[in-house]
Amino acid sequence: MAERTGVITFKGGPLTLIGPELKVGDTAPNFKVLDNGLGEVTLDKFKGKTLLISVAPSLDTPVCSLQAQRFNKELSSLPAGVEVITVTADLPFAQGRFCGAEGIKMQTLSDHRDMNFADAYGAHIKELRLDARSIFIIGKDGKIKYTEMVKEQTHEPNYDEALKAVKAAV
Repeated sequence: MAERTGVITFKGGPLTLIGPELKVGDTAPNFKVLDNGLGEVTLDKFKGKTLLISVAPSLDTPVCSLQAQRFNKELSSLPAGVEVITVTADLPFAQGRFCGAEGIKMQTLSDHRDMNFADAYGAHIKELRLDARSIFIIGKDGKIKYTEMVKEQTHEPNYDEALKAVKAAV
């Protein structure tokens, strides 16, 4: 599998990403992740919808928590037909605990089992075995409409641009 350097950092230190660099217009790769009940979820579950995928290293960290809370807050302002999910390498049980404690209503999905999502989307941090902070928007046609790989992993994504892009993709 391809490895990419110079794309992201953590506290200024360079990290290696495993997987392809996806671009706008690419067909969104399929993935297999787990829901909070350990059920397998694939991209096919969201067929016919516009999908905003918020990817974070771990919900138990301050920036990841802020990211999940912000997208959860925006759910009611999004047009019909838009689905928002968060993917992390956290265990499904930890995701469920976090969502319950924080009042998060959007679906969280775990990449912990085999990093399938991260490998397919080029977001697997080799040194940490975590998903890199990133955003992917997939249109109803299954094509990628927007991507953001956050350069410094301790920074938040560009929420305004992601929300603008998801609304434009509907």
